[in-house]
Amino acid sequence: MFARVHSLLVKEFIQLWRDKWGRFRLIVPPLLQLLLFGYAATFEVYHVSTAVLDLDHTQESRELVARFTSSNRFNIVAQAQSQDEVDAMIERSDAVVALTVHAGFAQLLRKGQEAPLQVVVDGTNSNTALIALGYVNTIAAQFSQDYGADLAERLQGINGMEQVHVNVEPRPWYNPDLNGRWFFVPGVIATIQLIMLVNLTAFAVVREREVGTLEQIMVTPIRPAEFIIGKTVPFFVVGLGLAALVTVVGIGWFQIPFVGNPMLFVAGETLYLFSLLALGLLISTVCATQQQAFATNFFVLNPLFILSGFSFPISSMPKLLQWFTYVDPLRYFLVIIRSTFLKGVGISVLWPQFAALATISTVLLLASILRFRKSLE
Repeated sequence: MFARVHSLLVKEFIQLWRDKWGRFRLIVPPLLQLLLFGYAATFEVYHVSTAVLDLDHTQESRELVARFTSSNRFNIVAQAQSQDEVDAMIERSDAVVALTVHAGFAQLLRKGQEAPLQVVVDGTNSNTALIALGYVNTIAAQFSQDYGADLAERLQGINGMEQVHVNVEPRPWYNPDLNGRWFFVPGVIATIQLIMLVNLTAFAVVREREVGTLEQIMVTPIRPAEFIIGKTVPFFVVGLGLAALVTVVGIGWFQIPFVGNPMLFVAGETLYLFSLLALGLLISTVCATQQQAFATNFFVLNPLFILSGFSFPISSMPKLLQWFTYVDPLRYFLVIIRSTFLKGVGISVLWPQFAALATISTVLLLASILRFRKSLE
């Protein structure tokens, strides 16, 4: 058995080494994807085009507008003179956000009353609109708190009454600066492995079938399980190398901290790779041509990405779709990689994810072997 598997392994490694274009695909595209997604994929929004209409023209209104001007979240593109001008800028998409400070704004503040700030947001891009609106609320709340504290101090000097206010002190754990790249880059590392490993494994077996070498292998004494092992081990080694490459680039280039146990991360990586290889082998057993494999990969990988929780919270999905996420290996590895990178938690916390990946890997691998034996018959 070992001699037959060894011969198949040697064949696979030689085939991988001879494929110069394949070596290029294994190194350059993953690095480009990591750099592209690392910089482009983020929930943070900067320099939102903003129009301002100040109808109050007081020190308070100018100070509030200055808070937005000094923030890198907003870019004041125009100081409007009328409401019609504001409406036209939103309609032409010259501005995404429009702030209107009505007359009497300062007067209400000086009385200790609520002073409204009208915010018009272009909702055609709902994600940007919601994030920008959150930034507006944060800046307005900070202005209100600072002005209230100053007003309380002045009123205390007038009537001797002590004014009480609540001071919120946010303390984000594990990501003190709320850096979006710390969230996205580990997820991109896991996603790149999903795409590359499933494609490599699925196309490798289908290519053997398409060119006729699969039948030549099957007339040898090699068994289906041995063939699966021979096809899995080389790509497992390639997957480990790919994982090491993108992880080093993520840590070194994007300065993502790694505070966990490296051995725990490698163990989780191993189970994740086994699940991806088994999935690729299963896809290869139901496809006769590379075109079919390409279409099947597209049909399988997109749902796995969407249901993983990488971009869309699983808790926000319908209950039926939430059940489907339990068979998604990317879902569990995202928890492992982000927890080991940023939190440094141990197996006592991550054992459910390890158990789920082990179960998925075993089931997919057994299904691949059975399906492969059936396809040969």
